[in-house]
Amino acid sequence: MSEKVKPYKDSDLNKKEQVTKMFDTISKEYDGLNRVISFGIDVKWRKKVVNLVKETEPNNILDIATGTGDLAINLVKTGADEIIGLDISDGMLEVGRQKIKTKNLDGVIKMVIGDSEDLPFESNSFDAITVAFGVRNFMNLEKGLAEILRVLKPNGIFVILETSVPTKPIYKQGYLVYSKYILPTIGKVFSKDRSAYKYLSESASVFPYGEALNNILRKTGFINVEDHPQTFGVATIYTASKS
Repeated sequence: MSEKVKPYKDSDLNKKEQVTKMFDTISKEYDGLNRVISFGIDVKWRKKVVNLVKETEPNNILDIATGTGDLAINLVKTGADEIIGLDISDGMLEVGRQKIKTKNLDGVIKMVIGDSEDLPFESNSFDAITVAFGVRNFMNLEKGLAEILRVLKPNGIFVILETSVPTKPIYKQGYLVYSKYILPTIGKVFSKDRSAYKYLSESASVFPYGEALNNILRKTGFINVEDHPQTFGVATIYTASKS
């Protein structure tokens, strides 16, 4: 499982501590590099997540691994009264807070530091929960998903946006070349933390996707689990609910 892949191989810190350190370090450069690395296509993927959530007319939303708040900000379009963005990295959250303040969204979005595997909320608290490019950073995937199930309201929607590996050979080969060679090179050139972007590509390549992740969601207790591959399968949107 992906907890074996860590940002800093020579560190004694556990994965959760290393991920926190990594995102604190790259927080100020993350948004710009993310647009470059994904060629801006991630913006389109997030819009699809927002539309899926909007259809359920949620009153409140929890965006886990919110980072600098891109998805949380987009989720305002759902009409929800309250959106909470939670992340383990205060460096990323601080960038998000500034973006939210600039857009005058302080009254709707609240940024909270917290652990996805020990959520500081009561059971059955949220109409919708989202995670964009964050579940593969969980130290214990099953524990994190169980916590999400706990705080999701019955009949609420859970949406994951995560990288995946294309299944068609021609796209798969291109993806592997890009993730193994090009993405880490971009990180080396533009980032002050060279290990970070190598980790991001390595963690994506070993993380379960498609039916494998569907089965983990079902085993955790989610129902109505579906996956929707995006852009030749380089990313996938997963939807699930709670009975």
